[in-house]
Amino acid sequence: MLSIGPYSLTSQVLLAPMAGVSDLPMRKLCLAEGAGLACGEMLISDTRHWGSRKSAARLSIEASSAPIAMQIAGSDPQQMAEAAKACVGAGAQIIDINMGCPAKKVCNRAAGSALLRDEQLVAHILDAVVAAVATPVTLKIRTGWCLNSRNALSIAKMAEQAGIAALTVHGRSRACRFNGPVEYTTIAEVAAAVAIPVIANGDISTPDQAKAVLEQTGAAGIMIGRAAQGDPWIFRRINRFLQGAQGADTISPQVILETVLHHLEGIYALYGQEAGVRIARKHFAWYLAALSPLGAALSPEGMAEARRQFNQVDSTQEQQQLARTLFGRIKPLEDQAA
Repeated sequence: MLSIGPYSLTSQVLLAPMAGVSDLPMRKLCLAEGAGLACGEMLISDTRHWGSRKSAARLSIEASSAPIAMQIAGSDPQQMAEAAKACVGAGAQIIDINMGCPAKKVCNRAAGSALLRDEQLVAHILDAVVAAVATPVTLKIRTGWCLNSRNALSIAKMAEQAGIAALTVHGRSRACRFNGPVEYTTIAEVAAAVAIPVIANGDISTPDQAKAVLEQTGAAGIMIGRAAQGDPWIFRRINRFLQGAQGADTISPQVILETVLHHLEGIYALYGQEAGVRIARKHFAWYLAALSPLGAALSPEGMAEARRQFNQVDSTQEQQQLARTLFGRIKPLEDQAA
């Protein structure tokens, strides 16, 4: 089983930290459906800005979600160290360093995957953060800045030397963003070169793919990102498949409806009704997109109309009623390995 420092995870299938997505309600759902770890959304390293409503929401935790992991991003070693200590003070039990985000607004600040261009700075950040906290520190990277500058292997060895407890590798360069094939061979090289747990990330969306990536890379675990949007049950399906379960895992329409409503309630509770109604819209669209090919009896036109109706209402009660109307009539969701 996958372990990070003193924490033995219940599953080797993890939820990726995703800004604007992996907030507390999302993390709780995915953990309940079998995710071994659900890291919080990225926090900028300058703690002077943590007083905003957005940062306050990103710092929200629940003890039942342990081990609690928080992710930090920045380019100043001392600032990153202070941010790590602040996260521990807020309840974090694992600190994750973001060196994988390809977003321009992050890379333009020489943070995220932009750091892969400066290995000396990477070393300083890793040393500073590991020395600052007693909790395990993990690292998330890409294969390099671009296809002609892949340095995941050297960064991985540097991370191991610095005392990083686990390493996640998204199998693309920063230049590739989320396009093109995933370099699972590069992840395999990294996993073979270091003794710390390596977690494979990138385009894993079915149980078959999860098993194939684990076998191909030799990774200790896998990380699910976009495939979990609107589909928290993906962790249940992958875990069952990896454990050799036979037959389909049917999720009843009632369970699907209850999950969606529970998610909406969590969003409203965290963000308040006004902001919660707005934030719920993207999750509703993701549920529609994820469930439609897996059993929802909706045409593309019907999905578009459902999104339009949901986006037009401005009260939590109306959103919940629309969810009951739609998700109350879908077909059972079944395990699909392929």
